[in-house]
Amino acid sequence: MGAWDSGPFDNDTAADWCGELHDADPEDRAGMVRQALLAAATSGGYLDSDEGCAAMAAIAIVAAERCGGPPVTSVYAPDFVLDGTRIGLSDDLVPLALHALERVLSENSELWQLWKEADGGRSLLAEAEPVRAALLRGAAG
Repeated sequence: MGAWDSGPFDNDTAADWCGELHDADPEDRAGMVRQALLAAATSGGYLDSDEGCAAMAAIAIVAAERCGGPPVTSVYAPDFVLDGTRIGLSDDLVPLALHALERVLSENSELWQLWKEADGGRSLLAEAEPVRAALLRGAAG
């Protein structure tokens, strides 16, 4: 994994996924977010880091748009998100994003294992906690 920081957009895979999301037809973007979440949430066995990285970017976008989560400010996020354009994500993506986040942060996830080896997982957890809190608020309310 080519990562330069622990944020949801701070690695090669997430940046590539965000580029694809940016270039997609606006009508297709919600489906792309859903697919990234489903790939992580429904993965059986060991979750590949590429799926985990794309899911983390999608999770951050869902938390920001649907739950008032941390604003997306990374220059590696899609430009339209940085400009404040909403994708029009549905409410059902909130529990799916929460499930995907739990899957990415599980012992059976390559992304988690890589961060656990690097710094005990502290950096990834520090980035994930405000997103998780927003998703939990969104799911409850």
